Amino acid sequence: MRDTVFISDLHLLPERADTLELFIKFTREIAAQADCLYILGDFLELWWGDDEPAPGYQKMFDSLSELATNDKTDIYLMHGNRDFMIGNELAQRCHFIIIDDPYKITLQNRGALLMHGDTLCTDDIEYQKFRQMARNPAWQQQLLSKSLEERYQIAQSIRDNSKQSTSEKDEAIMDVNQNETDNVFIKNEIDLIIHGHTHRPMIHHKEVNGRNTTRVVLGDWHASGSYLRVNDNSGELKLQTYT
Repeated sequence: MRDTVFISDLHLLPERADTLELFIKFTREIAAQADCLYILGDFLELWWGDDEPAPGYQKMFDSLSELATNDKTDIYLMHGNRDFMIGNELAQRCHFIIIDDPYKITLQNRGALLMHGDTLCTDDIEYQKFRQMARNPAWQQQLLSKSLEERYQIAQSIRDNSKQSTSEKDEAIMDVNQNETDNVFIKNEIDLIIHGHTHRPMIHHKEVNGRNTTRVVLGDWHASGSYLRVNDNSGELKLQTYT
């Protein structure tokens, strides 16, 4: 029997101490009982290089290491639109494996595609241009050549601009594009997608090209925790709240 837990969009910050503590508790009470934990992007609100000492995160990082080494839970992390600079150094420090976006797995004896979800939001043209630039290895290397102080000034500027831009956009623009989502189902020959990013937790069912499909949207961790737990012996998919 294989037990898998999925989370996304925790947006952890040292200033949000209550959410950090909630996640640490989650690793001990929920994730420790699972075989695998998948973190599908935006685990951290800000991360601009593995040379960041990040003392405010240390207790949380230790909980990940404990989860992997003592509880023997495999941890997989996908980059989001906030923490795409997480690298192999932090992965080794916290004992998780960085996975591509998208990432295909077998779940309940069927193919499932894991995504952060931002690539499905194709109507947000401004963001897609930024994403293409920010995921360019040359751009990232140029950024890493700057001091931490300079990087955080750039990060704050990007964050402020993002908040301003988001406040001015129609809500529909920042949700997934249905045609793009249908094409992902068809192209990958799957009937299950699990993603985050939109902060609109829900399980959607739709027939796509003659196939019954399911799209699970994970919730964020602002008011409370949110996760999906899947057992290979159970066909039920249910989003759960953690407090």
